[in-house]
Amino acid sequence: MLHLSRLTSLALTIALVIGAPLAFAAQPAPAVAPAGTAATAKAPLPLEELRTFAEVMDRIKAAYVEPVDDKTLLENAIKGMLSNLDPHSAYLGPEDFTELQESTSGEFGGLGIEVGSEDGFIKVVSPIDDTPASKAGIQAGDFIVKINGAPTRGQTMTEAVDKMRGKIGQKITLTLVRDGGTPFDVTLARAVIQVKSVKAQLLESGYGYIRITQFQVKTGEEVSKALAKLRKDNGKKLNGIILDLRNNPGGVLQAAVEVVDHFIKKGLIVYTKGRIANSELRFSATGKDESEAVPMVVLINGGSASASEIVAGALQDQKRAVVMGTTSFGKGSVQTVLPLNNDRALKITTALYFTPNGRSIQAQGIVPDIEVRKAKITNEADGDYFKEADLQGHLGNGNGGADKPTSSGTKAKAMPQDDDYQLAQALSLLKGLSITSGR
Repeated sequence: MLHLSRLTSLALTIALVIGAPLAFAAQPAPAVAPAGTAATAKAPLPLEELRTFAEVMDRIKAAYVEPVDDKTLLENAIKGMLSNLDPHSAYLGPEDFTELQESTSGEFGGLGIEVGSEDGFIKVVSPIDDTPASKAGIQAGDFIVKINGAPTRGQTMTEAVDKMRGKIGQKITLTLVRDGGTPFDVTLARAVIQVKSVKAQLLESGYGYIRITQFQVKTGEEVSKALAKLRKDNGKKLNGIILDLRNNPGGVLQAAVEVVDHFIKKGLIVYTKGRIANSELRFSATGKDESEAVPMVVLINGGSASASEIVAGALQDQKRAVVMGTTSFGKGSVQTVLPLNNDRALKITTALYFTPNGRSIQAQGIVPDIEVRKAKITNEADGDYFKEADLQGHLGNGNGGADKPTSSGTKAKAMPQDDDYQLAQALSLLKGLSITSGR
């Protein structure tokens, strides 16, 4: 894969980062495949089809209701050529190409959503944390049926994304449908999206939580810093780690490899297979495991795509972590960005990637070891039970320990797992793994 590549259909982080499931290549590929490969094998030009193309172009220029210049017709033809290959191949004009490059740095302008297409509609793959979209309550799985009142059905991904672009601060109204319900409007203002790809905190003493929102060039480095911070905050070796990849649309392949490398000492991480020589890549651990081999749970869901699936699949196959949640998106193809000589580029699918055990993720996804669906947590009071330590004249503890009467009811500090059922289940499992491992 190439260093620039993310995958998908132009997504709307407005740039809406490129990609419902963003997946990138690890390094830029040559615009032309090496001589002798299947990709460069010479074949006779399809003269009859080229004559038909020229004839169609002439007739459009002569008969279309409004004048159309050659450049527009040819660019539209190229876009059609790419868009009909698969949902993730595309022709990138100067603006799109610039946006793709900017998205890998973690800063771009837009709404903060990755989108894809389904049955002719624009579908939200996932909102990015701390952006206008996430703050407005837009959720993964929502369908965008109108943009500023104009229906999106039948529009290409690029057309829809173009309509969602605009000046910073300018408002836009999206009409959404959630779970087949009644359409509703959400109005948000475009903003500069500055994505922090890694967040970390202690959920409880000994138990660290790392969330990766998407895979950018520096994500591997950020995870390394997060692990160090968790150890420092805990004051000693951790008992366990939760890696949260839910609603992570993917990103740079090399970043995914670096993240896995922080959690395993040896073994294969991922490999790719394609038609051209430089699409056959293998990535293995370098031995710099920074997690100290503590018990680990990885959370995924239907919004976890591409690079997220590489990480979950590798840790699952290497028996390094228990994968929990729901089946991931299933984006298992590699996109390579091939720059052209006019500030434009082709984003083209060049390979499939496979987990260490040879599983293709494409159109199937990663199946969790333990399925835990999203649910609401309802906390109930334990009741006003008296304990032995509340009784007047009770005996003291035989070992000299302090009494433990009924709690005074001091309210504990709110934590992420309090309202997140999947995260709470992951933490409970992690505690069990820690106990049985003797930590």
